[in-house]
Amino acid sequence: MRGVIFDGTQTRVVDDLEVRDPGPGEVRVAVTAAGLCHSDLSVVDGTIPFPVPVVLGHEGAGVVEAVGAGVTHVAPGDHVSLSTLANCGACADCDRGRPTMCRKAIGMPQRPFSRGGEPLFQFASNSAFAERTVVKAVQAVRIPDDVPPESAALIGCGVLTGVGAVLNRARVDRGESVLVIGTGGIGLNVLQGARIAGASTIVAVDANPAKESVARQFGATHFLTSTDGVKDILPTGADHAFECVGRVELIRQAIDLLDRHGQAILLGVPPATAEASFRVSSMYLDKSILGCRYGSARPQRDIALYAELYRSGRLLLDELVTQTYAVEDFTKAAEDAREGRVARGVLTF
Repeated sequence: MRGVIFDGTQTRVVDDLEVRDPGPGEVRVAVTAAGLCHSDLSVVDGTIPFPVPVVLGHEGAGVVEAVGAGVTHVAPGDHVSLSTLANCGACADCDRGRPTMCRKAIGMPQRPFSRGGEPLFQFASNSAFAERTVVKAVQAVRIPDDVPPESAALIGCGVLTGVGAVLNRARVDRGESVLVIGTGGIGLNVLQGARIAGASTIVAVDANPAKESVARQFGATHFLTSTDGVKDILPTGADHAFECVGRVELIRQAIDLLDRHGQAILLGVPPATAEASFRVSSMYLDKSILGCRYGSARPQRDIALYAELYRSGRLLLDELVTQTYAVEDFTKAAEDAREGRVARGVLTF
C-alpha cells in the first residue's frame, strides 16, 4: 500500500508499506483523506524529535475496515475521524476527564507498519499518510456519513487543537476579547472557536496581509499585520492571547499584550530547547501563561460535537481545505504548506 515515510534524511512516497491486523482494542481504518499539518513538517525539519523511519500523518479520516476483540463502538463500514490521542482510559488523568495528560499516551510510539521486513514507527499514534492504519479503538470516533472526508480529516488535529484551546483550556466567555497571533490552520480554528464562544472583539495578527479575508471569514473582527496596533483596538489589553506560530518573541508579545487577569495560551511549537522570557512584575496582576496540549480535548466527545456544529453551519470545515492533493504529490503539498500558500492542504487516497 502507499504511504509517506521519513527516514531521517528525506521523505518519500512508497507503495510497498504493510500494516498488521488489529489486535484486541484496536481498529484498522482505510484512510480516505489526511490533512498536512505543520507538525508533520516539524518532524522532517527536526523541530519535533521523533524516531525514524516513520510513517507520517496524524490528521485523518476514513472508513473502518476491521476491528479487534472487544471493540464495540465502531464497526466495519463506519465513517470515522481519527484522533492522535491513544490514551489508556483507565489512569487517574483519564478518569478525571484529562486524557491529553495520560502518561501512557505520550512518548511511546508503536510500530504497526513494515516495509521490506523492517518495522516503521507510527507518528502521533496515527500515521494518516498511509492507505491503511491501525489505531487504538479510542482514537476512532464515528461521524455522520455526510461529513466529507476532506473536511472530517481536519477535526482530529487542527480543529480539536484550535477550537478546543478556546473552549476547553482558556474557556473564553461571552463578551471577552481575544488576540490570535498567527492565522494558519490552528489560528483559524482559534478564531472560529472564539466566535462560537461569543467573544466580542477578536483581533487576528498575521504578517501576510493576504490572510485578512479568510481571518475575518472565520471570526476576526479586526486584522493587523503586526502587534503594534493591538493597543489601539484593546487599550487595556486582551483577555486571552493565543500564540499560534511558535516563535519566542511572539510568545513575549502575547504576554505583554494581556489585560489584568488575562491569559496567554501557547499553541505554536518552537524548537524543543527554546526558552522564552517575560517581565515577572507584570504577572502580579493575576495574569497566566497556559500551555495547551491538543486543545485539552476529550476526543470521543469533542470530535462528535464538532461534527454536529459543522452540520448545523456553526463550524467551518470545508473553508479550511484550500487544496487537495493526491498522496503522490506530497512534495508539492509540503512546499505549499511551508510557503503559507494554504490554510490546510489535504492528501487524498
